[in-house]
Amino acid sequence: MISPFLDRQHGTELCIIEQIERLAQKYHWDIELYSQRVSQVNGLNPEPAKLPSGSGAIRWHRVSDVPGPHLVKYIWWFFANTWQRRRDSRSGTVKPDLIYSPGINCPDANVIVVHIVFKEFYNRVRAELSLRRLPVRLWPLVVHRRLYYRLAAFLEHKIYTNPDINLVAVSSLVAQQLRSHFSLEAVTVIPNAVDTVRFTPVERITRRNEARKTLSYGENDFVLLLIGNDWKKKGLDTVLGALALLGELPLRLLVVGNDEQGLYRPVVNQRGLKDTVRFELPSADVMAFYAASDLYVGPSLEDSFGLPVLEAMACGLPVISSPNSGVSDLIQDGQTGFVLHTAQDKSELAELIRRIQTHEELRFSIGSAASQYVMANCSWDNNAEKTKQLLERALAERRG
Repeated sequence: MISPFLDRQHGTELCIIEQIERLAQKYHWDIELYSQRVSQVNGLNPEPAKLPSGSGAIRWHRVSDVPGPHLVKYIWWFFANTWQRRRDSRSGTVKPDLIYSPGINCPDANVIVVHIVFKEFYNRVRAELSLRRLPVRLWPLVVHRRLYYRLAAFLEHKIYTNPDINLVAVSSLVAQQLRSHFSLEAVTVIPNAVDTVRFTPVERITRRNEARKTLSYGENDFVLLLIGNDWKKKGLDTVLGALALLGELPLRLLVVGNDEQGLYRPVVNQRGLKDTVRFELPSADVMAFYAASDLYVGPSLEDSFGLPVLEAMACGLPVISSPNSGVSDLIQDGQTGFVLHTAQDKSELAELIRRIQTHEELRFSIGSAASQYVMANCSWDNNAEKTKQLLERALAERRG
């Protein structure tokens, strides 16, 4: 398993943790994990000592890191983990049967699970990253992002078109994008899942008063929630535009994630939303954010899946998703949630928010139906079983 980091605060990394824990504990697979930092993984062995085959161990091989901007760190990671694995292979320390990677982390993966198609995403946000639209002080940040997205798109073309690689898409949306950009037809779709024990309506309601008090929300505040670490991609611009149209409603917006607040503070202030928008860093206790909220808003410009939407549904929250978000495959529009016709239509989003905020019975019925659907269809055990079957087929092909 090749991943730069693993924790439960990031969607892609959370998915990988849930998979490898089950592959190790339930199926007794040996997992050799190459990563720079790892936390919150059950059964992790930080010392890659030899254990009997089939012991179900997760052995962490720590890969070096370097300081610097994300682009520099990514390039270092790409080559450092490759060098380290080849060294371990030559020494006999590790002899993997398969190399499994979430996204482009190395040139030699046998199976890659695709969580985002950067070529598609860059095409969507290119206009938003125009230097002419931004103050000079933000140019270095924007140039850095543009270079990173272009490098990722270049590597996608080089690696995904290799016929020896098995590609897994986390949604039919991603599979369609792979077909469109790279003419790839043999792509397996395995949707992400949710912890149906941790995320429940009962837990959300039980913790609601405490969570809202901690975040200083009043009884009459109607709290919108947006979670993600790339707010441009998650559609924060559209949410802010919608809020500016709903000034008469007692709305509050809780934005959770690691991103550059400096890009959005001027917009928030300009639109008179300083007292409406609150930025929070990610927390291991993400349930506290769902408990404090009344509606999840996810008008993503591009989102291969959108795990927070599914978690919110499991908690019984009504959700508004995007047609550009893979999780929308799992939403019955108007019954278990709402799907926008156009991701960047702030007027459409504003009208949906108004409708949900003013109709308590609608909020309850949508949230209840969503929770029941997720509990019945979207468990991690089911996801891990499908992943195991795919990896076994890939191994058979490789041996053949």
